Amino acid sequence: MSKKKLIKQLKEKNPALNQSEIETVINTFSQNITETLKKGNSVEIRGFGRFYTKKLKENFNARNPATNKLIYKPERVKVRFRPAKKLKQIVNK
Repeated sequence: MSKKKLIKQLKEKNPALNQSEIETVINTFSQNITETLKKGNSVEIRGFGRFYTKKLKENFNARNPATNKLIYKPERVKVRFRPAKKLKQIVNK
C-alpha cells in the first residue's frame, strides 16, 4: 500500500480531518520510529508488532559472486520487524 492510498483510506474513515493533517500524522509517526531506531531502541506497537535493530558483524571473507573476488563487509545495522500474534492470526485467516 502506498502512502497516497493510506491517506485516502484514512480520509474516508475520518472525514473531519483534512488531507494535510492526516499526512502530518503519518510523517510524524514514521519520523518518530526512525529516530527511535537510530538511537538503538526498539518500537513496539501492541497488536501489530515490534521494530528493532540488529548489528551484523564485519565480514572479511565475503565474496563477490560475479567476480569471485574477496570483499570486505563492514559492521552494519539492519532493521527487523517481528509481527504480533494477533497480526499473524489476522493475516493467516
